[in-house]
Amino acid sequence: MPPRAADAGAAQSGRDPFQGWRPRSLRARQLLAASVGLLAFLFLAGYALDRAFVSTAELNLRNRLKGYAISYANKLEFGRDGTLIPPEMPVDPRFTQPGSGLYAEVVLPNEHWGSDSTLGPTLPAANMLKPLQETFEGPVPMRQIDGNEGGVYRFGLGTIYANRAPEGEFPYSIYVSEDSRVLGAQLRTFRGALWGYLGAAGAFLLLLQVAVLNWSLRPLQRVINELTKVQRGQASRMTERHPRELEPLTESINAFIESERENLDRQRNTLADLAHSLKTPLAVLRSQLDEGIHATALREELDTQLKRMNNLVSYQLARAASSGHALFATPVPIESNAEEIVRGLEKVYAAKGVICEFDIHPDARFHGEPGDLQELMGNLLENAFKWARSRVLLTATPTKTVGNRRAGLLLAVDDDGPGIADEDVAHILQRGVRGDERVQGHGIGLAIVQDLVRGYRGELQVTRSQELGGARFEVILPQGL
Repeated sequence: MPPRAADAGAAQSGRDPFQGWRPRSLRARQLLAASVGLLAFLFLAGYALDRAFVSTAELNLRNRLKGYAISYANKLEFGRDGTLIPPEMPVDPRFTQPGSGLYAEVVLPNEHWGSDSTLGPTLPAANMLKPLQETFEGPVPMRQIDGNEGGVYRFGLGTIYANRAPEGEFPYSIYVSEDSRVLGAQLRTFRGALWGYLGAAGAFLLLLQVAVLNWSLRPLQRVINELTKVQRGQASRMTERHPRELEPLTESINAFIESERENLDRQRNTLADLAHSLKTPLAVLRSQLDEGIHATALREELDTQLKRMNNLVSYQLARAASSGHALFATPVPIESNAEEIVRGLEKVYAAKGVICEFDIHPDARFHGEPGDLQELMGNLLENAFKWARSRVLLTATPTKTVGNRRAGLLLAVDDDGPGIADEDVAHILQRGVRGDERVQGHGIGLAIVQDLVRGYRGELQVTRSQELGGARFEVILPQGL
């Protein structure tokens, strides 16, 4: 089936043509790439060294054969009739051994002379050369003394015999040849050593490469191990000691982990805050039912509290979907919201007969979400009603401003209850902690207050009330722009 037809068939069957294919690991990729690069480098290096050695060996052979030719030219003598008188002592003993592999020839206009080593082998024809002409060729085919085919490298030198009168000068040529097997043996020895050493070096470099690769990928393996521990719940986050190249990755993973954990905590807290916010309206309705008030009044109260619960649900959902507060917000009056909250609390705690007093400055405003103000004052006032003996004081005062900046807000709630010891303040502000386990509650109201104050970049202080003698919860919100 052609490739297009195969792809079409795979698409029609709903089967992924790449299913089952997995990309190579980083280790395999690095090892393969480095191995291919190393082998290519060794091959090119070996080839370059081989070519360099061959060129050098041939140059040395040429110079050596040229030296033999010049030595013969200096030793040759000629008779009066121009006949060649061979030298008594050859420049190399191999010239006297038939078929030794080193041959000398002299070519005259009407004569040809060869050393004793030329007896037996059949050398290539030698021609006359021009004066001072040099030639080097090879390997040139020849026949060995045993009749086998062979080859020689041959150097030729053209010269002139001028030891007699000028009219008696004549040219001649000297050829010195060497069996090509000599150079071949040198090349085989060199190539064997070269590729042997390169192979050993390649094996060592491959092992070193594997070791370096393992060492280089060890930080990445450590990241994988830490991530596995995080997935299994054995660690809460990844460590910060990683190479700088991996720091963006680990920091992003830690940021993602913290973001997910914060989102999960926010969802849990939102549900707890919603349940806590609905507790007061439900308590108001329960107290009204227990008192057995008239159906018309009960219906009005039910309508009021249902609207409040609906607003609370909408507020908590909006708060869960957003983070922080708006930079520019409409000022929210405090007294009207405080009166609505206190009316409900007085019904819940009617048996205690607690009286709530207001000390609210006419210019005091809360710059934020109305739901945040209701949550803030509702939790502080409910906590004060719960612990107060008979009196609660709500204070709201604008803070001093600098220049044209918007005024901040000081919001305080005092009660005449037992108060809170300084060493217990941090403990009771934790989510789920109650100041007295015998007192009914969920222990999250003050934690909600602290979260809201932190969201508005404010400050929450818990001290002893100088006026009423109980606890004083003081919220200080900063100036605006």
